[in-house]
Amino acid sequence: MEIIRHASLKTAPWAGGTSRQIAAGPDPKNWDWRLSIADIAKAGPFTPMPGIDRIITVVEGELIALTVDGVEQALEKYRPFRFSGDSQTSASLPTGALKDLNLMTRRGSFKGYAAIIELSKKRPHPVFADQFAVLLQGSATVSPAVVTAATDDGDTSSAAPAAEALGKFDTVVGSEDAPEISGRGFLAVLSIDPVS
Repeated sequence: MEIIRHASLKTAPWAGGTSRQIAAGPDPKNWDWRLSIADIAKAGPFTPMPGIDRIITVVEGELIALTVDGVEQALEKYRPFRFSGDSQTSASLPTGALKDLNLMTRRGSFKGYAAIIELSKKRPHPVFADQFAVLLQGSATVSPAVVTAATDDGDTSSAAPAAEALGKFDTVVGSEDAPEISGRGFLAVLSIDPVS
C-alpha cells in the first residue's frame, strides 16, 4: 500500500503560482501522464501542451473562469473539466486564489478520467491499479484489502488490516490489492488507462 503525502511533495514555481507533482509516468521526466496539484494565485494564459489532454478540478477556493478557444467556462469546486492542451487557454480568478488538481495524459497513449465521490465509514472505497485517490476534504483512513487465510483444518480467518490516517491532499496509489479508503469527506478518484 503506497501513500504519497502532500507535505512531502516538492513545490515548483510556474507563471500563475506553484505546483506540486504527485506522480508521473512511465518516466517522471519524459511523461505520458502526469498528476499534480497547483496553487493558482494570478490570472493569465496556460502554457500550450500540444498532444496532451487535460482534466482540471478546483479543489480549494470557489471558482475559476477558464477560457478555452474563446469560450468561457465557469468551473466550480469539485467539478472536473476536460480540455485539450492544444487549445488556447487562459484563466481568470473571479473569487480569488485557488488550488486545483490536474491530470494530463498524452493523447494516443493514455486516457484520463476524474470523479469526485463522497466517502462513507460504512462502505470503504477501493483504489484499483492505474488509479490514484486524493483526499480533498474530511477525515479518512486507508487499509490494505482484507486478507483471508486458510488454516490447516480448512477454517478461514480474516486478518484485520492496519489502517493509516490520511491528511488533506494525501494520495493513495491504487494497486492489484485495491487498498480501501473509508471515512467522511470527499475524494478525487483519478484513473489513467493505457490506450491499446
